[in-house]
Amino acid sequence: MSELKNKIQEYIDKDELLLSLVASNSKDKEKISKVKLRPLMKKEELIYQAESFVGTKAFHENMEPTELPAYIEGLTEDFRQIEIETQTQKLVVLVSKKGKQTLNVKNKPQAQSVDKAELSHNKAKQYVLPEGEVVPFLVELGVQTAEGKIIKAKYDKFRQINRYLEFVRDILPNLPKDRTLTILDFGCGKSYLTFALYHYLKVMNHYDIRVIGLDLKEDVIEKCNTLSRKYGYDDLTFHVGDISSFEGPVEVDMVVTLHACDVATDYALEKAVKWNAKVIFSVPCCQHELNKQMKCKELEPLLKYGLIKERMAALMTDAIRANLLEEQGYDTQILEFIDMEHTPKNILIRAVKRQGMRYRAASHQGINQIEQICEFLNVNPTLRSLLDTNIQPGADIDEESNH
Repeated sequence: MSELKNKIQEYIDKDELLLSLVASNSKDKEKISKVKLRPLMKKEELIYQAESFVGTKAFHENMEPTELPAYIEGLTEDFRQIEIETQTQKLVVLVSKKGKQTLNVKNKPQAQSVDKAELSHNKAKQYVLPEGEVVPFLVELGVQTAEGKIIKAKYDKFRQINRYLEFVRDILPNLPKDRTLTILDFGCGKSYLTFALYHYLKVMNHYDIRVIGLDLKEDVIEKCNTLSRKYGYDDLTFHVGDISSFEGPVEVDMVVTLHACDVATDYALEKAVKWNAKVIFSVPCCQHELNKQMKCKELEPLLKYGLIKERMAALMTDAIRANLLEEQGYDTQILEFIDMEHTPKNILIRAVKRQGMRYRAASHQGINQIEQICEFLNVNPTLRSLLDTNIQPGADIDEESNH
């Protein structure tokens, strides 16, 4: 028996887990390019699953621990390097062109303990909305059965809703619980996520909130109000209206704008800043404005391709929006978000007001940088104009925030 087989057998005899294995530097990449191996618990029995990569395809094979020594020894025929990590050691196997094996073994500073229950192949993900608990709007959507079971064909929608709520969960420390919170959802549409937000904050976390959904489609608004009454969501109401002309409360805690088209996003963000919103969630779409304006001699070799220009313009639009929010006193992140309808990866702008800041005096450096970018691209984004109208750079800071 080779030294490698002996070493693997030693781990098996001591009941020591092989936490990971990667075989690389293939001798024939067209035959097989890489192999990964990991432990799994299946029906309370420990097995190992090997994942082999051939071209663009991956193949899986399960095996008993007793099969490992021979299997891993066989990998040396196809690969020149194998890296193995166990609970106590790291092992690197190097194979020369003539087939000679060199083993380098390094002890870990401390043995790594592993709960075998965590290795379950079918380990359930802990969603924000727990599986098995009946949620009225999920039943209405056809995501859940009346008994609370997630319908298999609707798991993608269930995961998408939970992903949104994960973003909301992150900002809970910024929402006070000692008063009524006002939340506005611009362009709410069918309101899947509006209902999810209300349920999560009101029902699950007991926040005192009122949520207002706004959309231009009267039939959609009527249906949403009907469902809200049906669920007993007394503080969730929907109204027909346009983002740019809507006049709501003087103070708002959270503004949500998901898929507001083109400059409608800018009007919603301007409203949020004007109302001193503590939190802003925005998923922009159809960013056409800068695509029509953008002209830049230095970038002309790139911008002559319509698809490239369109995508660059969309990214520049949202990057400028994020910077403008930073200049108004928000800590701003750009995150990946999953669209509810078509599932491409989209951008989510999440902005949280810095504590104690009402209106922030925009820094000369920050404003100058934005001005330079706009001048370079020959663009004038709507949000920039709106904020210049409502909050002039250098405005007084009100440090005495009421909230």
